[in-house]
Amino acid sequence: MNLHIFKSVAELNENLIAYVIEIANKSITSKGRFDFVLTGGNSPKELYKQLSTTFKDKVDWTKVYFFFGDERYVLPEHKDYNGLMAKEMLFNNLQTPEDHIFYFDTTLTPVDSAKAYKATLDKHFNGGEIIFDLILLGMGDDAHTASIFPETELVKSIHPTVESVWVEKLDTYRISLTAPLINKAKNIAFITFGENKANALKHVIGDEQKDYFVYPAQLIKPLDGNLDWFVDDKATSFLDL
Repeated sequence: MNLHIFKSVAELNENLIAYVIEIANKSITSKGRFDFVLTGGNSPKELYKQLSTTFKDKVDWTKVYFFFGDERYVLPEHKDYNGLMAKEMLFNNLQTPEDHIFYFDTTLTPVDSAKAYKATLDKHFNGGEIIFDLILLGMGDDAHTASIFPETELVKSIHPTVESVWVEKLDTYRISLTAPLINKAKNIAFITFGENKANALKHVIGDEQKDYFVYPAQLIKPLDGNLDWFVDDKATSFLDL
Protein backbone atom coordinates (compact mmCIF):
# COMPACT_ATOMS: atom_id res chain seq x y z
CA MET A 1 0.00 0.00 0.00
CA ASN A 2 1.28 3.43 -0.98
CA LEU A 3 0.14 6.52 0.93
CA HIS A 4 0.52 9.82 -0.94
CA ILE A 5 -0.11 12.90 1.22
CA PHE A 6 -0.60 16.37 -0.23
CA LYS A 7 -0.94 19.83 1.28
CA SER A 8 -3.93 20.75 -0.86
CA VAL A 9 -6.68 19.13 -2.91
CA ALA A 10 -5.31 20.89 -5.99
CA GLU A 11 -1.93 19.23 -5.48
CA LEU A 12 -3.66 15.90 -4.86
CA ASN A 13 -5.58 16.17 -8.12
CA GLU A 14 -2.47 17.16 -10.04
CA ASN A 15 -0.69 14.00 -8.94
CA LEU A 16 -3.74 11.78 -9.36
CA ILE A 17 -4.18 13.01 -12.93
CA ALA A 18 -0.58 12.04 -13.74
CA TYR A 19 -1.18 8.64 -12.12
CA VAL A 20 -4.33 7.96 -14.18
CA ILE A 21 -2.66 9.06 -17.42
CA GLU A 22 0.34 6.81 -16.79
CA ILE A 23 -1.78 3.71 -16.11
CA ALA A 24 -4.08 4.48 -19.04
CA ASN A 25 -1.22 4.71 -21.51
CA LYS A 26 0.52 1.60 -20.15
CA SER A 27 -2.71 -0.37 -20.47
CA ILE A 28 -3.37 0.83 -24.00
CA THR A 29 0.18 0.00 -25.03
CA SER A 30 0.12 -3.46 -23.47
CA LYS A 31 -3.38 -4.70 -24.34
CA GLY A 32 -4.92 -2.13 -26.66
CA ARG A 33 -7.48 -0.71 -24.22
CA PHE A 34 -7.91 0.76 -20.76
CA ASP A 35 -10.67 -0.61 -18.49
CA PHE A 36 -11.35 2.22 -16.04
CA VAL A 37 -13.77 2.09 -13.10
CA LEU A 38 -15.05 5.46 -11.92
CA THR A 39 -16.16 6.54 -8.48
CA GLY A 40 -19.08 8.86 -7.84
CA GLY A 41 -19.81 11.66 -5.40
CA ASN A 42 -18.14 15.07 -5.28
CA SER A 43 -14.51 14.07 -4.70
CA PRO A 44 -13.61 13.15 -8.31
CA LYS A 45 -15.41 15.98 -10.11
CA GLU A 46 -12.36 18.18 -10.58
CA LEU A 47 -10.30 15.14 -11.63
CA TYR A 48 -12.82 14.24 -14.32
CA LYS A 49 -13.09 17.81 -15.53
CA GLN A 50 -9.34 18.27 -15.91
CA LEU A 51 -8.78 14.85 -17.52
CA SER A 52 -11.39 15.64 -20.16
CA THR A 53 -10.29 19.22 -20.88
CA THR A 54 -6.79 20.36 -19.90
CA PHE A 55 -5.27 16.87 -20.25
CA LYS A 56 -7.54 15.57 -22.99
CA ASP A 57 -4.70 15.03 -25.46
CA LYS A 58 -2.60 12.92 -23.07
CA VAL A 59 -4.64 9.72 -23.58
CA ASP A 60 -6.19 8.03 -26.59
CA TRP A 61 -9.70 8.09 -25.16
CA THR A 62 -11.08 6.07 -28.08
CA LYS A 63 -9.44 3.07 -26.41
CA VAL A 64 -10.87 3.70 -22.93
CA TYR A 65 -13.88 1.82 -21.51
CA PHE A 66 -15.62 3.33 -18.51
CA PHE A 67 -17.34 1.46 -15.69
CA PHE A 68 -18.76 2.37 -12.28
CA GLY A 69 -17.86 0.93 -8.91
CA ASP A 70 -21.38 1.46 -7.65
CA GLU A 71 -24.61 3.27 -8.34
CA ARG A 72 -27.40 4.85 -6.37
CA TYR A 73 -30.80 3.33 -6.96
CA VAL A 74 -32.30 6.36 -8.69
CA LEU A 75 -33.34 6.82 -12.29
CA PRO A 76 -30.59 7.77 -14.78
CA GLU A 77 -31.79 11.37 -15.11
CA HIS A 78 -31.77 11.93 -11.33
CA LYS A 79 -29.17 14.39 -10.01
CA ASP A 80 -27.76 11.76 -7.62
CA TYR A 81 -27.11 9.18 -10.35
CA ASN A 82 -23.32 8.69 -10.54
CA GLY A 83 -23.51 8.10 -14.28
CA LEU A 84 -25.07 11.53 -14.84
CA MET A 85 -22.27 13.29 -12.95
CA ALA A 86 -19.64 11.42 -14.97
CA LYS A 87 -21.47 12.26 -18.18
CA GLU A 88 -21.54 15.97 -17.37
CA MET A 89 -17.97 16.21 -16.06
CA LEU A 90 -16.18 13.69 -18.30
CA PHE A 91 -18.02 11.94 -21.12
CA ASN A 92 -19.55 15.01 -22.75
CA ASN A 93 -16.16 16.71 -22.96
CA LEU A 94 -14.54 13.60 -24.42
CA GLN A 95 -17.50 12.85 -26.72
CA THR A 96 -17.28 9.26 -25.47
CA PRO A 97 -19.31 6.82 -27.57
CA GLU A 98 -22.12 5.12 -25.68
CA ASP A 99 -20.69 1.65 -26.29
CA HIS A 100 -17.61 2.65 -24.29
CA ILE A 101 -19.67 3.53 -21.19
CA PHE A 102 -21.11 0.86 -18.91
CA TYR A 103 -23.94 2.44 -16.92
CA PHE A 104 -26.03 0.64 -14.32
CA ASP A 105 -29.61 0.12 -15.52
CA THR A 106 -31.58 1.45 -12.56
CA THR A 107 -34.89 1.09 -14.38
CA LEU A 108 -34.67 -2.57 -13.32
CA THR A 109 -35.15 -3.89 -9.80
CA PRO A 110 -31.99 -3.63 -7.66
CA VAL A 111 -31.35 -7.38 -7.93
CA ASP A 112 -31.90 -7.42 -11.69
CA SER A 113 -29.76 -4.31 -12.14
CA ALA A 114 -26.87 -6.06 -10.39
CA LYS A 115 -27.33 -9.20 -12.48
CA ALA A 116 -27.49 -7.20 -15.69
CA TYR A 117 -24.30 -5.32 -14.84
CA LYS A 118 -22.46 -8.52 -14.06
CA ALA A 119 -23.63 -9.93 -17.40
CA THR A 120 -22.28 -6.91 -19.29
CA LEU A 121 -18.94 -7.27 -17.49
CA ASP A 122 -18.76 -10.95 -18.39
CA LYS A 123 -19.41 -10.08 -22.03
CA HIS A 124 -16.80 -7.30 -22.09
CA PHE A 125 -14.17 -9.62 -20.60
CA ASN A 126 -15.19 -12.47 -22.91
CA GLY A 127 -16.28 -14.72 -20.07
CA GLY A 128 -12.84 -14.60 -18.47
CA GLU A 129 -11.73 -13.08 -15.20
CA ILE A 130 -12.97 -9.55 -14.65
CA ILE A 131 -9.74 -7.67 -13.97
CA PHE A 132 -9.92 -3.89 -14.33
CA ASP A 133 -6.83 -1.82 -15.08
CA LEU A 134 -7.76 0.88 -12.58
CA ILE A 135 -10.52 1.32 -10.03
CA LEU A 136 -11.02 4.71 -8.41
CA LEU A 137 -12.65 4.62 -4.98
CA GLY A 138 -13.86 7.21 -2.54
CA MET A 139 -14.33 6.69 1.17
CA GLY A 140 -17.11 8.07 3.32
CA ASP A 141 -16.63 9.41 6.82
CA ASP A 142 -18.20 6.14 7.98
CA ALA A 143 -15.45 4.20 6.13
CA HIS A 144 -17.75 2.88 3.40
CA THR A 145 -16.35 2.51 -0.09
CA ALA A 146 -18.23 1.91 -3.34
CA SER A 147 -21.59 0.97 -1.75
CA ILE A 148 -20.08 -1.36 0.81
CA PHE A 149 -21.53 0.29 3.92
CA PRO A 150 -20.90 -0.66 7.53
CA GLU A 151 -23.12 -3.38 8.99
CA THR A 152 -24.67 -4.31 5.63
CA GLU A 153 -24.81 -7.67 3.87
CA LEU A 154 -22.37 -6.49 1.22
CA VAL A 155 -19.56 -6.51 3.80
CA LYS A 156 -19.95 -10.29 4.02
CA SER A 157 -19.85 -10.97 0.27
CA ILE A 158 -17.22 -13.55 -0.70
CA HIS A 159 -17.87 -13.66 -4.45
CA PRO A 160 -16.26 -11.45 -7.14
CA THR A 161 -19.50 -10.14 -8.56
CA VAL A 162 -22.04 -7.29 -8.55
CA GLU A 163 -24.70 -7.15 -5.85
CA SER A 164 -27.55 -4.99 -4.67
CA VAL A 165 -27.75 -4.01 -1.02
CA TRP A 166 -30.26 -2.33 1.25
CA VAL A 167 -28.62 0.49 3.22
CA GLU A 168 -30.77 1.05 6.28
CA LYS A 169 -29.34 4.40 7.33
CA LEU A 170 -29.93 5.83 3.85
CA ASP A 171 -33.30 4.10 3.49
CA THR A 172 -32.46 3.02 -0.04
CA TYR A 173 -30.91 0.35 -2.21
CA ARG A 174 -27.49 0.60 -3.80
CA ILE A 175 -25.82 -1.56 -6.47
CA SER A 176 -22.09 -2.20 -6.17
CA LEU A 177 -19.08 -4.21 -7.17
CA THR A 178 -18.18 -6.50 -4.28
CA ALA A 179 -14.86 -6.24 -2.46
CA PRO A 180 -13.62 -9.56 -3.93
CA LEU A 181 -14.23 -8.20 -7.45
CA ILE A 182 -12.58 -4.86 -6.68
CA ASN A 183 -9.57 -6.68 -5.24
CA LYS A 184 -8.89 -8.39 -8.58
CA ALA A 185 -7.94 -5.06 -10.18
CA LYS A 186 -4.43 -4.29 -11.34
CA ASN A 187 -4.55 -0.87 -9.69
CA ILE A 188 -6.83 0.63 -7.04
CA ALA A 189 -6.69 4.26 -5.97
CA PHE A 190 -8.57 5.94 -3.14
CA ILE A 191 -9.36 9.67 -3.30
CA THR A 192 -9.80 10.92 0.27
CA PHE A 193 -9.56 14.45 1.58
CA GLY A 194 -10.91 16.63 4.35
CA GLU A 195 -10.97 16.65 8.14
CA ASN A 196 -14.22 14.67 8.17
CA LYS A 197 -12.37 11.65 6.75
CA ALA A 198 -9.58 11.64 9.37
CA ASN A 199 -11.19 9.27 11.88
CA ALA A 200 -12.20 6.74 9.22
CA LEU A 201 -8.76 6.84 7.59
CA LYS A 202 -7.08 6.28 10.96
CA HIS A 203 -9.04 3.05 11.41
CA VAL A 204 -8.94 1.84 7.81
CA ILE A 205 -5.18 2.02 7.33
CA GLY A 206 -3.97 2.38 10.91
CA ASP A 207 -5.71 -0.44 12.79
CA GLU A 208 -3.74 -3.68 13.05
CA GLN A 209 -6.87 -5.49 14.25
CA LYS A 210 -9.37 -5.27 11.39
CA ASP A 211 -13.12 -4.87 11.84
CA TYR A 212 -14.56 -5.05 8.34
CA PHE A 213 -18.16 -4.85 9.53
CA VAL A 214 -17.51 -1.42 11.05
CA TYR A 215 -14.82 -0.16 8.62
CA PRO A 216 -15.60 -1.75 5.21
CA ALA A 217 -12.82 0.07 3.33
CA GLN A 218 -10.43 -2.25 5.20
CA LEU A 219 -11.68 -4.96 2.83
CA ILE A 220 -9.84 -3.41 -0.11
CA LYS A 221 -6.62 -5.38 -0.45
CA PRO A 222 -5.63 -6.17 -4.07
CA LEU A 223 -4.84 -9.84 -4.70
CA ASP A 224 -2.15 -9.14 -7.26
CA GLY A 225 -2.27 -5.41 -7.83
CA ASN A 226 -1.32 -2.02 -6.46
CA LEU A 227 -3.16 0.00 -3.83
CA ASP A 228 -2.57 3.75 -3.64
CA TRP A 229 -4.18 6.30 -1.34
CA PHE A 230 -4.26 9.93 -2.53
CA VAL A 231 -5.04 12.00 0.57
CA ASP A 232 -4.58 15.52 1.89
CA ASP A 233 -2.90 16.29 5.18
CA LYS A 234 -6.24 17.10 6.82
CA ALA A 235 -7.39 13.51 6.28
CA THR A 236 -4.22 12.16 7.91
CA SER A 237 -4.43 14.32 11.05
CA PHE A 238 -5.26 11.31 13.27
CA LEU A 239 -2.56 9.03 11.84
CA ASP A 240 0.75 8.34 13.56
CA LEU A 241 3.15 9.18 10.73
